[in-house]
Amino acid sequence: QVHLVESGGGLVQAGGSLRLSCAASGRTFSYYGWFRQVPGKEREFVAAIAWSNGWLYYGDSVKGRFTISRDDAKNTVYLQMDNLKPEDTAVYSCAAALGVIVVRLEHSYDYWGQGTQVTVSS
Repeated sequence: QVHLVESGGGLVQAGGSLRLSCAASGRTFSYYGWFRQVPGKEREFVAAIAWSNGWLYYGDSVKGRFTISRDDAKNTVYLQMDNLKPEDTAVYSCAAALGVIVVRLEHSYDYWGQGTQVTVSS
């Protein structure tokens, strides 16, 4: 059975940092992604990583501030978030895909974690 479990969310002041983790169990996937959502808005693509070659993808609003990485041994993906801004406040969800996908499209992903709240105060 596949599980994606996120951790690391919380409350931080603007300019601070947080690191989110997404631990996958049950199998490995071809792509892992992070998305975020604010109530009343569509889910936004944040970052993705291709497991086979390590290619990285970022949304425009986080480029240069967030870094996605992986730990092969732990089958875990991380999202390091630096220089956080109040507009980064959202529920962050980890997702995983089995095949070749369009990384920015949420419907490309097959499995989702439960989400973790990130709140950035001004």
